[in-house]
Amino acid sequence: MSGIFSALNSSAGALDAFQRVLDTIQSNVANASTPGYARQTIPLESLPMNSTGTLPGGVTTGEMQSARDEFAEQNVRQQFSSQGTLEQMSQSLSNLEINFNVSSDSGIPGALNQLFQNFSNWSVTPNDGAARQAVIDSAQQVAQSFQQAAQNLAKASSDTGQQIQQTVAQINSLASQLQADNQQVIQGQGANAGLDARIHSTLEQLSEYVDITATTQADGTVTVLLGGQTPLVIGTHQFNLSATFTVPASAPATVAGGAAPVRLIDAQGDDVTGQVSQGQLAGQLNMYNNVLPSLGGNAYQQGDLNLMAHSVADRINQILTSGNISDGPPPVPGVPLFTYTAGSPTSVARTLAVSSTITPDQLAAISPGPPYVSNGTALNLAALASPQNAADEINGLSYAEFYGNMAAGIGRQSQDANNQLSVQQQTLAQARNLRSQASGVSLNDEAAQLVEFQAAYQASSKMVTVLDELTQATINMLQ
Repeated sequence: MSGIFSALNSSAGALDAFQRVLDTIQSNVANASTPGYARQTIPLESLPMNSTGTLPGGVTTGEMQSARDEFAEQNVRQQFSSQGTLEQMSQSLSNLEINFNVSSDSGIPGALNQLFQNFSNWSVTPNDGAARQAVIDSAQQVAQSFQQAAQNLAKASSDTGQQIQQTVAQINSLASQLQADNQQVIQGQGANAGLDARIHSTLEQLSEYVDITATTQADGTVTVLLGGQTPLVIGTHQFNLSATFTVPASAPATVAGGAAPVRLIDAQGDDVTGQVSQGQLAGQLNMYNNVLPSLGGNAYQQGDLNLMAHSVADRINQILTSGNISDGPPPVPGVPLFTYTAGSPTSVARTLAVSSTITPDQLAAISPGPPYVSNGTALNLAALASPQNAADEINGLSYAEFYGNMAAGIGRQSQDANNQLSVQQQTLAQARNLRSQASGVSLNDEAAQLVEFQAAYQASSKMVTVLDELTQATINMLQ
């Protein structure tokens, strides 16, 4: 009887082991599409046995094992961070590119072309009132074009600043989720496959916003560092980030009236902006602190748009005020055509306007010389379209060329971001593929194992049935 009971006990243990394996397979199949889930396996272990029957043998299960490959996970997170940067840059630059049309028929280049054409027309009939009025009208169009471009840049900067605030809040929110998950791990739920999937799914979401390194500690909790240096989550402690729009004391402003850059501050109050190199936040910081200021200026630079508006206004005013409205006597000097806020280099384009007091008959057409030319000033203004001397240029470029380079620079950056994004999407797909091969759920493999262990379960079940019948028969014989 002892042999029968031992065999019955061994078969019952096998049924329990096979059931655990089948339950694990069922869980894998059910979670095949769950974000962050890694395939789980239950290893089977043979029990010791000997010929005396004191060790009956059989099979049992070991600890549940995860197929997760942390190197593959980190690789996917890194690729996500890179893609997040390029997606943000591509989107922001595409929106910015729309506002800087290189067509000579619209925007700033179109308005300047019309102004230079009207200067040329005026030079032909310097005393014609309609020609003078056309100059003033086209000058107003130039001012409005600069104002519109400046407003678009200001809106882009404001929108980007809001995006940065929202991204930082999202990073803190995800870090808070990881902190709560670490708390559950410490409370004894570290072997929970669902909790593990949620942690890794959160890490993947976080990596899209900012580059992180994540390390699993001996107690099962995950430590998350921004840029490999600044802690976001350590055990059950979270460290919030914040964004501040202030000029640091260590780098005082060099341009009066310019907007302050944005800085990322850690929980200890240290500036960690330089540690953000990837992710959507990196793209937003680059737009706010570098790309947009190169056009509209900030506390450290005037910006090309303001530089161009300043150069155009000053040169036209200089030519007009060097001429005369009439010969007199005494001769009446010319007056400025354009005005802007003095002492604020970053607001020139935004405040550029035609003088409110100027009238058509105050446009100075006469160049007193020597030599004296009755339409000399008008001719000099018309020559700005194709400058022949350095005074009529910006950094060796005509106004049209300078604007073209500015607009083309935005276009090149946008195209580069789009091209790199296309490549990065493929790289990310490959990284996710490799991770899937290492730790993903294959429905074909799970189906094959399901058939295998169902057969094993049925065999053990049959063995239990036979042993039960044999035991019952033996008992009946003894009675």
